[in-house]
Amino acid sequence: MSNKTLDFDQGHWILAKMGKKVLRPGGKELTMKLINNLNIQHTDEIVEFAPGLGFTASVALRKNPKSYTGVELNEEAASILRKNIIGHNGYDRRIVIGNAANSTLSENSYDKVYGEAMLTIQADHRKSEIIREAYRILKPGALYGIHELGLIPDSLSEETKSIIQRELAQTIKVNARPLTISEWSKLLENEGFKIVKVETNSMSLLELKRLIDDEGLLRTLKITFNILIHPKDRKRILAMRETFRKYKDSMNAVVIIAQKE
Repeated sequence: MSNKTLDFDQGHWILAKMGKKVLRPGGKELTMKLINNLNIQHTDEIVEFAPGLGFTASVALRKNPKSYTGVELNEEAASILRKNIIGHNGYDRRIVIGNAANSTLSENSYDKVYGEAMLTIQADHRKSEIIREAYRILKPGALYGIHELGLIPDSLSEETKSIIQRELAQTIKVNARPLTISEWSKLLENEGFKIVKVETNSMSLLELKRLIDDEGLLRTLKITFNILIHPKDRKRILAMRETFRKYKDSMNAVVIIAQKE
């Protein structure tokens, strides 16, 4: 995959091509809980890892933080995001091209850091590297929020986890490795964070009710029309929905707010 352009073979970018703006596993509802639980203030300097096309950035910026920095590896997504957020309301806003595991941002400098649906697609050691980077750049006592794909219950067998991970990877063309809430929490705690809040939602990304809740009726109709007229993409999207439905009792979406101790 090129870091410069959007890879439309990956499931989330296929959905974006169809017009979908909300691409997070727990939908708009869980994204709002993430931002609200971070309690962003006017004096906060905030960082978003992998902001993508900027839906959550727009939500966070409504809080009018002192500064916003997006760390985005994909240059095409960064270019789109810059056009949408830079220079509005006079606040300090910037997008830097970089890797969330090595952001190059100053240590002990930021009040809030968050990322969505990006740890899930990393190997476990890479997840830890990104969490460690969030810890490094946060001020002591500051907050880190994640919104990721989860597995339930905590007692889910390793065999079932492996099957789900394999089928997700085959369907969405991304090496998805979701974890249980206890596993996500342990990763954060191992890097020095204290868990402050946990929120969950169903994994209903492609169900009609969630589509309408996330996108509104008119945009849902537009997305549906686009899917109908693109048969190749339609086949992929239906396959994704089938996989999500198949494992609906074993998957959810999770938001965790953690504090740097």
